Amino acid sequence: MANNNKEQEYCVASDLIDFLNASPTAFHAVEEAKRRLKNAGYEQVSERHDWKLEAGKRYFFTRNHSTILAFAIGKKYVAGNGFYIVGAHTDSPCLKLKPVSKVTKGGFLEVGVQTYGGGLWHTWFDRDLTVAGRVIVKEEKDGLVSYSHRLVRIEEPIMRVPTIAIHLERTVNTDGFKVNTQSQLLPVLATSIKAELNKAAAENGPVKSEEVQADGKKSDKGTISSKHHSLVLEMIANQIGCKVDDICDFELQACDTQPSLIAGAAKEFIFSGRLDNLCSSFCSLKALIDATSSESDLEDESGVRMVALFDHEEIGSDSAQGAGSPVMLDALSRITSSFNSDSKLLPKAIQKSFLVSADMAHALHPNYMDKHEENHQPKLHGGLVIKHNANQRYATNAITSFLFREIATKHDLPTQDFVVRNDMGCGSTIGPILASGVGIRTVDVGAPQLSMHSIREMCSVDDVKYSYEHFKAFFQDISHLDAKITVDM
Repeated sequence: MANNNKEQEYCVASDLIDFLNASPTAFHAVEEAKRRLKNAGYEQVSERHDWKLEAGKRYFFTRNHSTILAFAIGKKYVAGNGFYIVGAHTDSPCLKLKPVSKVTKGGFLEVGVQTYGGGLWHTWFDRDLTVAGRVIVKEEKDGLVSYSHRLVRIEEPIMRVPTIAIHLERTVNTDGFKVNTQSQLLPVLATSIKAELNKAAAENGPVKSEEVQADGKKSDKGTISSKHHSLVLEMIANQIGCKVDDICDFELQACDTQPSLIAGAAKEFIFSGRLDNLCSSFCSLKALIDATSSESDLEDESGVRMVALFDHEEIGSDSAQGAGSPVMLDALSRITSSFNSDSKLLPKAIQKSFLVSADMAHALHPNYMDKHEENHQPKLHGGLVIKHNANQRYATNAITSFLFREIATKHDLPTQDFVVRNDMGCGSTIGPILASGVGIRTVDVGAPQLSMHSIREMCSVDDVKYSYEHFKAFFQDISHLDAKITVDM
């Protein structure tokens, strides 16, 4: 039995590794989620079209290709019944290319970047970096012009942010490594001389867009080629199979090229970027798919099982595709009205619904143990952490924590509790945003991890398995368990 459990742990963890390695950006994470959902029989619907939904069927939609919502409708569902949701986010702190990223100084070609979220920016130094994201491409066929959005990822390391030698910064080990993110966090792409030599060698390559100035001379002012280094543009064009001229715009970010892996002397850890929060996204997605994989899974379900993976959590969720947008409420409304147009049913459905806000938690750090409150020290291998905050930085209350913990007890799954110290600030999640914006009961939880917001984070193999099993059990049990508790009567 022990061997079977160990095999299952590594099976789930290995699947997470595949998900992480396929998802360098939020766009790629949504693309990978789409692939998995389609393979599981989920049907894609569009927010731009009418929905024709059926009980017992499974669906998903995307917004901006960086947010995705998937849902399975129980066979006993009727309009006004509840939604049982696990919510997470697809974005992580990173360096995003500026609208004009071409920087040349000191004989080097550098890439202008802007910081996204609250990253530990010193960890981005001396890493082998590349770029990934999405590109808007012009396409012409039979004289007709259209535009498509394409995902791109340059696999090999193409740039680096080098640190200053200690001989030139003698106080770094006493005063700390202080980074000016405007002037010192620019990745080096190439030397100017080598770039010019490569340009000369490729002068018979793709012709770049040009404008004719008043004096008759050619200029590329205002074109994509004037904003970004030709080296970057040519790599992107080669990767997606188009001409540089056809690249209209893009959203790219710097990415670490080191792959995610299972590691540690006892093979108990996962070392990876973007665990916050792709680990939660993966575990919730896999749980939904596996809890709805056969027709019998939805036979006795009277509600709707849903996963909502949002973009822009790391910067406050205030965007058209963030948790602060109407996307969640829109989904609940459209699903309800697909079965009955009575507008009075949606408020009832929301009051019967339950959200698990899943975002990674702070594990006890052996070298900084004083950073944790004495009675609340979540540990790796300890299971999902239920997060509490009296000031509603987390949306958990006694009812929601009880229901979530009761599911764990039934399935023999461990849980832990976290409260931040009174003399420290507390982070937040999509939980309070959705609880206040939609009015849905919410519990905030997360798997424990170390090195949060570093370019390279770590969590435990055990906690990945516990998270997946807990979310799967939530989908299977919550509607029946919730019916047994009475509060506002």
